[in-house]
This record gives sequence, C-alpha cells and structure tokens, in this order.
Amino acid sequence: MPADLAVIGLGPYGLPLAQAAVAAGIPTVGYATGPEAGSLSPAELRRMRSTGFRLSTDPAQLGRVRTAVICAPTPRGADGELDLGQVEAAARTLAGRLRPHTTVILESPVLPGTTEELLRPILERGSGLRAGRDFHLAYSPSRTDPGGRDHTPAPRVIGGLTPACTESAATFYGRLTDKVVRARGLREAETVRLLETNFRHVNIALVNEMAVVCHELGVDLWDVIRCAETKPSGFQAFRPGPGVGGHGVPQDLTGHASRGLRMVELAQQVNERMPHYVVQRAAALLNEHGKSARGARVLLLGVTYKADLADQQGAPAHEIAVRLMELGASVSYHDPHIPAWHVLDRPVPRADSLYEAAAAADLTLLLQPHRTYDLQGLSVKAQLLLDTRGATPTGAAHRL
Repeated sequence: MPADLAVIGLGPYGLPLAQAAVAAGIPTVGYATGPEAGSLSPAELRRMRSTGFRLSTDPAQLGRVRTAVICAPTPRGADGELDLGQVEAAARTLAGRLRPHTTVILESPVLPGTTEELLRPILERGSGLRAGRDFHLAYSPSRTDPGGRDHTPAPRVIGGLTPACTESAATFYGRLTDKVVRARGLREAETVRLLETNFRHVNIALVNEMAVVCHELGVDLWDVIRCAETKPSGFQAFRPGPGVGGHGVPQDLTGHASRGLRMVELAQQVNERMPHYVVQRAAALLNEHGKSARGARVLLLGVTYKADLADQQGAPAHEIAVRLMELGASVSYHDPHIPAWHVLDRPVPRADSLYEAAAAADLTLLLQPHRTYDLQGLSVKAQLLLDTRGATPTGAAHRL
C-alpha cells in the first residue's frame, strides 16, 4: 500500500504523530533523522506495521506522499539556543524529492519566523518549487503528552504561509482530531508553542519558589496546593519537583526581539537551581540524623524526566547525582525503565531489589514516582526518605 504520509523524525514528536495517523487509517512511512527511532519497541512496531506503517531509510519514499511532516528534535545547544541541525537536514532530504501539490508541515519546536526564514528557502532551493504556489507550507505545534493517560487527540493549531496552505494542513489534521484551530499565519502558530512551553516553565518556577519559602516557614505546600485547586476559576495546579526536564525548551527571545521575556529568563534560573536545592535538603536531612553527606549511601529512585517513561532528556537526576558525588556520597539508583545509567562517564550501581536497597541506604531520594513503586511500602522500608514529588502518603516521608 503506498504511503499517504511521511513522518520525518521519530522521536518525541514524530512517533506519537505516526501512531495517531496509522490508528486513523492513514498509510504512513516513518523516516528517522537520528537514533531516536529506537524508542519503538518491537511489539509497537509490529502493531503499527499491521495497520499501515513502515520504516524507511530510502529518501525516495518522501517524494511519494501527499503530506510530509518534519518532527525532528531541536534540543538546546551549548549557546542556549535551539539546535536546528536535524530540522535543516530533514528539510534538505525532503527538498530533493519534493513534488508539486505536497503539503509540508513543521511540528518541531522552533522560534517564530523559522518556518518561513529557514525551512522555506531550503525547500524551494532544493526542489525548484515555490511555497504557496507549487506546494503547501504550514506549521503546527506538537501537543503530545508523553506518558499521559488521556489519549483523546488534542486540538491542533495550524498556521500556513497562505490561506490555502492553512486549509490544506487543516484538512490533514482533521483526519486525526475533531478540532482544528486556524492561526492567522506561520508566526502565530510557531508562537503558540513558545507560549505553551514558557507557560509550563514559568508556573513550575513559581511553585518551586513557593516550595523553598514554605519549607522555611514550616508550611505544608502540598496541602496549600490541594486546597487552592478547588478554586473553580483563575487557578491551575502545578507542583514542585527537583527540576524540569523534557524536550520542551523555554525561550526568552533574547537576541530575537528588542527585549526578551524577563519572566522566562528568571523562571529558567529558578528551575535550574532546584537540583542544587534538593541536594542541600538531602545533606541537611542527613545531618539532622547524625550523618554526613560524605560517605553516605544515597539511593535515587526514578531517574527519568517524567514518571513511567524511559526518557532521560533533561532529567534533573543527573545533576543531583553529580552534586551528591561531589559531596562524597555513594550514589546508587533504581528505575524500572533504565537498565543502565552513567554519570561523569562512570556507571552508577543499579539496585536490583528496591526494598533491600532502600533499607540499606542512609537516604532515599524519590525523584520520579513510577506507577510500579509501592510508595507506602517504600516509606516503611527506607531509613530516611525525601520525596521531591509529594507522591507519598502524608506524613510518610520528608517532602520537598
């Protein structure tokens, strides 16, 4: 069966799109831009293949579809800016095979202006076609919730180079979701993703600062949040944690506009301090119980960036482990999703038996409450437990 859709990039954005497409009956070819394709388990791949999906390393396949969606990752580079290298490579690969009347959509997180100023010239030069006349060009921010339990397709925002581009992209996404929202143009659609990502980081920063202040005041922040979220309007509950991971990188637009987003810059500073704060709290707890961080056995539970996922992108566990090691602690970990873990180019010992390891450790740090963890049992077995997620029963552990 010929493919109707090409998904270029099979990481956190492309894979969910490919899965949704084949579930909707759209024959799909997946083209990997990097090693992220390994996130497909053999069982998942078999299921998807049985419903119209195939993996391909042949760029020629990209020229045989009606819709091509670029979902390449854009991680933060060493300079703090988004690294668009994989998006550029994907665009060049597609450009050489692009046919007239194809709809090209970018879903990767980018800054406003990227689709028109970066993607469009690459596609036009490589294909000899003109966007808006010979092929459709649009942007749609990915709205995946990795590991989320609500599988209802989220409304899709579409912004095209021209009204016809918008409508062509809207027709495609209308096959995947009941609601398509049309933005005024490419830059508006790109900025939707920027606002959504920054909204998350700013609100997490606020509640992370509240966690530090409430601890000093002797206030139970978790109870405060429980009560506050009963407000029927004007409040959305966010919860503190040891840091912010994931693939959504906040951007303050410094260097891209006459003034940056100062609140976003401050939020980044707050969130980036949280691993250090967690280690401070850990060392203080050990001292309160007559132990020093130097030589202490510390067990880290859950080293992924989100519960019930195997993804470690930006997870604060790495920095926490480094800081604990610098204090002289002996660090081990347990995570049902991570069979091996390296920090500072050294393997971190993995605990085989969770309860035995917690009982033997001077301090257990709960960083991600994976569903497989029996937190009530864990709180009984652990000598000393610091819960950074507020997941344990009230009074069962020390909370962030």
